[in-house]
Amino acid sequence: MENFIFQAPTKVYFGKNQIQHLPKILREHGRKVLLVYGGGSIKHNGIYETIQSLLADEFQIVELAGVEPNPRVDTVRRGVALCRQHGVEVILAVGGGSTIDCAKAVAGGAFYEGDPWDFTQDGSVIKRALPLVTILTLAATGSEMNWGGVLTNLETKEKLGFRNPLLIPQASILDPTYTFSVPAYQTSAGSADILSHLMEQYFDRTSGTQILDYMAEGLMRTVIENLPVALAEPTNYEARGNLMWASSWALNSLIRSGKAGVWSCHPMEHELSAYYDITHGVGLAIITPRWMKHVLNGETLPYFVRYGKNVWHLTGSDEEIAHHAIQKTYEFFLSLNIPMTLPEVGIGSEKLQEMAQQAVKHSEISTKAFVPLQANDVFAIFEASLEPMVF
Repeated sequence: MENFIFQAPTKVYFGKNQIQHLPKILREHGRKVLLVYGGGSIKHNGIYETIQSLLADEFQIVELAGVEPNPRVDTVRRGVALCRQHGVEVILAVGGGSTIDCAKAVAGGAFYEGDPWDFTQDGSVIKRALPLVTILTLAATGSEMNWGGVLTNLETKEKLGFRNPLLIPQASILDPTYTFSVPAYQTSAGSADILSHLMEQYFDRTSGTQILDYMAEGLMRTVIENLPVALAEPTNYEARGNLMWASSWALNSLIRSGKAGVWSCHPMEHELSAYYDITHGVGLAIITPRWMKHVLNGETLPYFVRYGKNVWHLTGSDEEIAHHAIQKTYEFFLSLNIPMTLPEVGIGSEKLQEMAQQAVKHSEISTKAFVPLQANDVFAIFEASLEPMVF
């Protein structure tokens, strides 16, 4: 295990009706609030009305609505302008990871003289940020408890990440009942994202990381066990709560601390989203089992055996367990009724080579990944994703 510094400063308010703490939380930071949200679902499920009622007498609210599922830098620029125009003192992001990621970029952009897209090249240019509070409505990205985000630039066809400790939410309200109305498709895609976060950090060659690996395995089992329950019983509080908390712990840096590798599937999926604006979790579900099959070899076999035994409870020879673990992963995603081939999400073979080259260009996947991947490897994984997997 490598040296690390771990700090999780976000104050989490978990459980039913925790939104009642919102005025007190915001009061610590200011009275002028930028309310950031997406397509308007919070107006249908009652959260918007509750926020307005709680804040009406004391706070001035400015709204940034319409944040996209893959948040765009143009929306961030619009939010920055609103902050400057109205003297915003604190940002309240209500939604899933896309909304929170957008709000993070706005928080950093409010005091930055350049363009917010610069953050994707060097997050250290952020020297000051508005305080951020979140209300989570979708279990997926973990953005409610970490210091990173992802932005899309439609002009350049790029989807890139940014990071800065100043962007960690000051407080996050996690009420599982707010996910009751999330459609099955989004619940499944969000959970695929959680699993991918865990797998990206789990498949790593850093030695001596047993505590991190056991935590990751437990979180993966939690998602695998609770997701079918949440799909069958959308208002099952325990299942929704376990998914929500797993989302936060999957990406608050705990199970990554002390590991040295970089992620493999996310850089590939980011190109799919950048070019075709597909649902992030679905893209990850499509790519992940193909990536597993591509990188399975004599050196990586022990990692997949451990995964098969401890996550899927498989038995047999090492080779049988490894191959069966990949099959179980694919079949689990397939059982969620989400697309599992690229053509199902509107992606053909036309731009696979170009996207493969971009995936290598925009990441360290070719040098620091679990198994280093060159453009031809990424292309092979993309190509394998055109057809259903056969075992």
